Amino acid sequence: MKPVRYGIIGCGMMGQEHLRNIALLPDAEVVAVFEPDAGMRARAAALVPGAQFAGSLAGVLAVPDVNCLLIASPNHLHLGQLEEIAAIRPLPVLVEKPLFTDEGDVSRLAALRSAYPAPVWVAMEYRYMPPVAHLIREAAAATGGIRMLTIREHRFPFLEKVGDWNRFNRNTGGTLVEKCCHFFDLMRLIAGADPVRVMASGGQSVNHLDEVHDGRTPDIWDNAYVIVDFANGLRAMLELCMFAEGARYQEEISAIGPKGKIECLVPGPGRFWPAHLGPAPVAQVVVSPRQPAGPRVLDVPVDPLLLEAGDHNGSTFYQHRHFADLVAGGRAAPQVSLDDGWWAVAIGKAAQISASTGQAVAGAALRALAPPSPGTG
Repeated sequence: MKPVRYGIIGCGMMGQEHLRNIALLPDAEVVAVFEPDAGMRARAAALVPGAQFAGSLAGVLAVPDVNCLLIASPNHLHLGQLEEIAAIRPLPVLVEKPLFTDEGDVSRLAALRSAYPAPVWVAMEYRYMPPVAHLIREAAAATGGIRMLTIREHRFPFLEKVGDWNRFNRNTGGTLVEKCCHFFDLMRLIAGADPVRVMASGGQSVNHLDEVHDGRTPDIWDNAYVIVDFANGLRAMLELCMFAEGARYQEEISAIGPKGKIECLVPGPGRFWPAHLGPAPVAQVVVSPRQPAGPRVLDVPVDPLLLEAGDHNGSTFYQHRHFADLVAGGRAAPQVSLDDGWWAVAIGKAAQISASTGQAVAGAALRALAPPSPGTG
């Protein structure tokens, strides 16, 4: 299989996590980088000193050795950068979530979808967290067929980013897109069906209320409840709180059916765990059958090297391993398609609309946000 040579677009906090994880892959390297911020560029250069630093996205595409791309720029730039790549040199690309931020751009995305000749893989790395992957594998057997799915994330507030771009909905797409598209992707993956109705309540209650950036107060939400009904009858709920960094586990996912319940408990980044409490928690999967009753607890440890390389329970490494396999010719198609990434944003946008209007989003209103059905677009 051919070696994998990355061109990187954006090396802020998440981009640097990608660099650390790519460095752990055999037969893969970063050969070109575009990062406009001087401070972030210097940090990236320390991680990939052998890479060529370009002054533009086009400059990265002009490096002959580059045979795949990673987009890890601010959210609102993703779609435009994909369009620029399509026009110059369309290579296999791993694009960070969210795929897009403005519901008015669905026609642009549809045009890209129909014309881009290379694989587009959307970075929904939560699928690859070892405890989450374990739950996904075992859920059908443990539950006898999932009827209810609950995802709870209790975490720290949004971190500081370059230029404070992540403090405003106009840049992020809104919290239920920016942060929660991961969870809507998991819901749809686990359900094995598309949503038919989305209802939500959310807002900004605690975080960033005393901040001012260029004369504007942040409008990014910090808590929400979202209920999603799927076409196969499964009901799913998200509970988000971003002022709960004292929690032992950051994500808790439970799936329930007629035979029982399975859940996974995922700790947050180890660097935020208070040192005086000793070692950070280990992820767990708990299976609770109805007959015979009684939970079975399984620890799901993650390689410390992977935990050190990022904040996402090892998932960034596993995502890159699969993507690199695609680029090298060992896999025919992305595991997370453009349509998967599109649906994750569509559900998040529907939730933002529902919470803002007090009305459920369903039917034609939901379909207008979603990928066209095969043969219709």
